[in-house]
Amino acid sequence: MRDQPPPTPQGPAPDLFTWEFAANPYPAYAWLREHAPVHKTKLPSGVDAWLVTRYADARQTLADNRLSKNPAHHDEPAHAKGKTGIPGERQADLMTHLLNIDPPDHTRLRRLVSKAFTPRRVAEFAPRVQELTDDLIDRFTASGNGTADLIHEFAFPLPIYAICDLLGVPREDQDDFRDWAGMMIRHGGGPRGGVARSVKKMRGYLAELIHRKREALPAEPVPGEDLISGLIRASDHGEHLTENEAAAMAFILLFAGFETTVNLIGNGTYALLTHPEQRERLQRALAEGDRGLLETGVEELLRYDGPVELATWRFATEPVVIGGQRIETGDPVLVVLAAADRDPERFADPDTLDLGRRDNQHLGYGHGIHYCLGAPLARLEGQTALATLLTRLPDLRLAADPAELRWRGGLIMRGLRTLPVEFSPPGSGQT
Repeated sequence: MRDQPPPTPQGPAPDLFTWEFAANPYPAYAWLREHAPVHKTKLPSGVDAWLVTRYADARQTLADNRLSKNPAHHDEPAHAKGKTGIPGERQADLMTHLLNIDPPDHTRLRRLVSKAFTPRRVAEFAPRVQELTDDLIDRFTASGNGTADLIHEFAFPLPIYAICDLLGVPREDQDDFRDWAGMMIRHGGGPRGGVARSVKKMRGYLAELIHRKREALPAEPVPGEDLISGLIRASDHGEHLTENEAAAMAFILLFAGFETTVNLIGNGTYALLTHPEQRERLQRALAEGDRGLLETGVEELLRYDGPVELATWRFATEPVVIGGQRIETGDPVLVVLAAADRDPERFADPDTLDLGRRDNQHLGYGHGIHYCLGAPLARLEGQTALATLLTRLPDLRLAADPAELRWRGGLIMRGLRTLPVEFSPPGSGQT
């Protein structure tokens, strides 16, 4: 990391975490990158934290083992008061998941679930993702009025049903998960109590589901065994996985595995609808059977306006110098992925959306040992959702002024509250 002193700020720092900032944080992040690349600020929760905004600093910070994921290293009791991390996770005894632990426990738990997200396993899941995608489009086009809210009718339910299938949540229970996840979405940036109540309900259900699956678990694994059954089998066969760890693992895969993809699909669709030349370029490629632009395009959408604005919490376990700035032991550090991925020192024309961008080592899914475990599944869902939307609804268009759209005001995630669209109903003969 840079050892030289941080630059002297020019003028006052921009306001952060306002509703105006949520709509377009990129000018503020550009100011921070230039004038205060490692910037201490008071978060809406009242916690003081360091924001890291330059790409080179961000990449190194994400891989620095002196920065712990365990909130016990925070020098303030804020984590005990529910001001850091996921609301309600401590009260629900769900702290021992991948976002809150370090090696060796992190290594052990990640190894247990990583096989569920191998390229082969994700490829086997592709037909189900396509089936879910087509079914949801069938539902919102069935009314025939040619309008929909793509967040609530498409981007939100798709990853919920997909991750529930992967975990082994019975179909008859998946709408409950959709309701609990919806509470988390609706309360992003608002009262944390609504999220905490949903977390508590999820915890109770997962404990019961783990118990039921353990009772019915066959002696030997079956092909395509669901992830919760695999976690139970591991805990029963010497892998030292406690029931709390199994519940926490299932919970974080649900929690982290749905909202990121909601925002990938929502932000990605919005970016394409507001950049018609790029959208038409992708539609032409898809019509010609060329999926190469779809693959690079999803990576570019992750870089340009990704689903995760800030990486999850880290805490210094000893004094650390980042970008010339000394961070004291116990200080919280938040890497601003959205700022790093628009750093002109790393990306040419960073504020330009270019679906064919090749040199694109973005940080949208993190870096280092905490790189997003579910990234292969999220990419599959994003590619499937966008390709199917643009192919089946070729004249898809925004049904609102972009200035009227509202973004959820949470700290970590970046996503639209709604995405109203219009399209010619299938079978209308219009294009």
